[in-house]
Amino acid sequence: MAGCGTRRAAGTALMVALVVAVTGCSDGNSPSGQASKAASAASSLASRASGTVASATAEAKRKLDQVKGGVDAKKDVSVGKVTTGKDNVPTAEVSAKNTTGEKKSFTVQVNFRDAKGDLQDTVIVNIDDVAAGATGRATARSHRELSGDIRADVGTALRH
Repeated sequence: MAGCGTRRAAGTALMVALVVAVTGCSDGNSPSGQASKAASAASSLASRASGTVASATAEAKRKLDQVKGGVDAKKDVSVGKVTTGKDNVPTAEVSAKNTTGEKKSFTVQVNFRDAKGDLQDTVIVNIDDVAAGATGRATARSHRELSGDIRADVGTALRH
């Protein structure tokens, strides 16, 4: 029965090794310490990105609030496909159709979203002096690099 005791000792040693591997050491260099560092870095990055989006959203609201006599023109504004250049900063063409009988300008909030629909950035573009019945164009450019499948939509559009 000596084999039985040897197997029990080996099993206990294996269990201790597994517990040490799973729980790791407190020096931060263990697998769990590294996972904790990675989670912390991801959380920090997400927090910074969230702060950047919040700041851009506040700035967009401030600019929209400055428009005097603006009327909702969202139905007359569209955003084209997002393209990304060498700098990884997405851009999209914005078109605004002036359906009135006189020259008008447009202030448009363009939202950049990821594939899940989560807001990644928002920018304001102005399309000035669009002739009656004409379509004006501008390019919306994100404030920062974005990766993945990015799409753009109209958040708010004011004709003034």
